[in-house]
Amino acid sequence: MSPTAATDSPFPADSPFGGTVPATGRCTFLGAGPGDPGLLTLRAVEVLASADVLVADPLTAAAVRSHCPSGVQVHAPGTEGPDFDLARLVAEAVRSGKHVVRTVDGDPGLDGGAAEEMLGCAGAGIAFEVIPGVAQSVGVPAYAGVPLRGAAGTDVRFVEAAALLAGSPVDLGAPETTLVVRTTLGQLPATANALVSNGRKPESALSATLSGTTTRQRTFTATLATIAADLKAARVLPAPVSAPVDPATPVIAVVGEQVAHRSSHSWFETKPLFGWNVLVPRTKEQAHGLSEQLRSYGAVPQEVPTIAVEPPRTPQQMERAIKGLVTGRYEWIAFTSVNAVRAVREKFEEYGLDARAFAGIKVAAVGETTAQALVDFGVKPDLVPSGEQSAAGLLEDWPPYDPVFDPIDRVLLPRADIATETLVAGLVELGWEVDDVTAYRTVRASPPPAETREAIKGGGFDAVLFTSSSTVRNLVGIAGKPHNVTVIACIGPATAKTAEEHGLRVDVMAPAPSAAALAQALADFGAKRRDTATAAGEPVYRPSERRPGSRRKAAR
Repeated sequence: MSPTAATDSPFPADSPFGGTVPATGRCTFLGAGPGDPGLLTLRAVEVLASADVLVADPLTAAAVRSHCPSGVQVHAPGTEGPDFDLARLVAEAVRSGKHVVRTVDGDPGLDGGAAEEMLGCAGAGIAFEVIPGVAQSVGVPAYAGVPLRGAAGTDVRFVEAAALLAGSPVDLGAPETTLVVRTTLGQLPATANALVSNGRKPESALSATLSGTTTRQRTFTATLATIAADLKAARVLPAPVSAPVDPATPVIAVVGEQVAHRSSHSWFETKPLFGWNVLVPRTKEQAHGLSEQLRSYGAVPQEVPTIAVEPPRTPQQMERAIKGLVTGRYEWIAFTSVNAVRAVREKFEEYGLDARAFAGIKVAAVGETTAQALVDFGVKPDLVPSGEQSAAGLLEDWPPYDPVFDPIDRVLLPRADIATETLVAGLVELGWEVDDVTAYRTVRASPPPAETREAIKGGGFDAVLFTSSSTVRNLVGIAGKPHNVTVIACIGPATAKTAEEHGLRVDVMAPAPSAAALAQALADFGAKRRDTATAAGEPVYRPSERRPGSRRKAAR
């Protein structure tokens, strides 16, 4: 039964939780899942959006913070020093009418510390709710490819290593029961020995997963008898001083016959670019779709802008274009980038206009990303390429000028100062008059942080995607040349030629000039590389894990 009086509180009598708090706010205990940000529930995202104070466990702190309001007050237990008083923080925040969201890695119902905090809230009269999350003991085996229950309905038992290592007998159920054990890397060999001491056979299959559900995930399969030697052979243990992984790293281990299914069920760690750090020389806004595609292949994209957008040197040309747009000078307006949409939108806002100014004008967008930017502005495009999302693709679908059906023969084309003439020439050939207007200028971006520059030059990235010749020139100019172990992927022959002129060896070429085709080509390269290593019985390493100077043959 939950306590109802202050005397039932587990907190000291002189703490804020030691007595009843006249609270007007509330506290939410929220399960943040095992690590993958995509495993947050819809309810969790909804609750985080209303947080005034966030108290987050470390593993999932970054993921939950991204769903909170910009002004949220953030705290991380265990990192704020000995004077940090969680009970007082919660009590004072709730008393002042704030919503405190306490996020817990995994599920709060399986966290002893969270249970104590809930008990304190109840004893102090603080209203709270609990949002369940994906438990680590369930989510991690699923990502490791180990189903906990077989077709015959195998029993499953969850075990804490602390109970095993305490020395007292632990009931592990029948020999065929699947065991899920929470332990740490350093305690894993002792935990395996304790399982044997409690009746499990030394030859019982075991899987041990570190950093589960994240792109750092790593799973070892062995037996209870061999896990210590296997970790030593993999140079993960034994010495804390020299171990590449912290011995305190949490581990979810599964013991039983279900471990044998990992060879056929491993869907996460076998993604073609699993764990690859991929450099995307674009802004986050421009790279959104590309980065999401890379994540679907298991990669960790990092966006580094190589260009910055600035207003035109003189505003008169854009001012005349906006005036012509409003007064009916144009039949069409064509947007070839998100930046063009942003430039026109800013000009509209400057003049007190909104999307209604597009009434009676046909609107074209070069691709889905640009189209979405228009929709966000309140404008639904009339034309988006049905095939290739490029100037050429837009021309394929653009109707020729017809004096019978088109009362006006003029197209407004707001775009960058360095844009190519492909679209203008094609529209003129179709019979249209084009006002090619400089809506913004592109200049070289500022250099990225020193850490990123060092990773680029030192081989910290597994691959880099070049989507134009300018991205090659600008990246090398602001950050230096990528290391020779980094896989170089180019969107087309012109970009590849520029890369080679800068001393880069091109490994991957997109079969079509689109970002999506480029990402797919890199994934195919990664899959082929993985299959070759597996067929040869060799470990599968990321390019950045190879010794400097070890370079693959180019694959096109």
